[in-house]
Amino acid sequence: MNHSQPLFAANFRKISIATAVTLAFSVFALLGLSTAERAQACSATSSGGLNLSSGKCKKFKKARLVNGKAIAPASAPARVKKVIRWANRIRNKPYIYGGGHASFKSRGYDCSGAVSYALRGGRFVSSPMASGGYMNWKRRGKGKWITVYSNPGHMYMVVAGLRFDTSMTPGNGPGWSRNMRSISGDFSVRRPANF
Repeated sequence: MNHSQPLFAANFRKISIATAVTLAFSVFALLGLSTAERAQACSATSSGGLNLSSGKCKKFKKARLVNGKAIAPASAPARVKKVIRWANRIRNKPYIYGGGHASFKSRGYDCSGAVSYALRGGRFVSSPMASGGYMNWKRRGKGKWITVYSNPGHMYMVVAGLRFDTSMTPGNGPGWSRNMRSISGDFSVRRPANF
């Protein structure tokens, strides 16, 4: 009989027990997290084919629209939540041509003033820009969380699946809508990196 076989079996059991304890601890730790913390932990623990969430991880969800106010999904990054929160602050302001161009704070907003104000909340812009300025802003293409559509005469953005715009929304100023616009190639489509 080879004496190394029992030693190997004992070491294998120790490793297996240690691995099982680590996995169990990770699952219990995930269950005690808030929804936002769990979403972040899910993305961190699902790499390499190992998912410690026991089915608790959720994929990207769209924002909800409740009485005209956008509610960010729990899985949204903090900066995206801030964009939504800042957009909600001005959703009942009146439409004023050029509103929000001289300063982020205004008694009313036009399309680019409203988008600039909301993006400032997430620290994506440092000063207001006109719609033409957004045509070459950041990166080309649709974002996972934020997409800005602009041309020289109008702009709007889609954040977590909701459209923030000053036209085809309730009221006469900035507002949210579940309905998307037809862009038909007339708009430049841009996104901030990683969002």
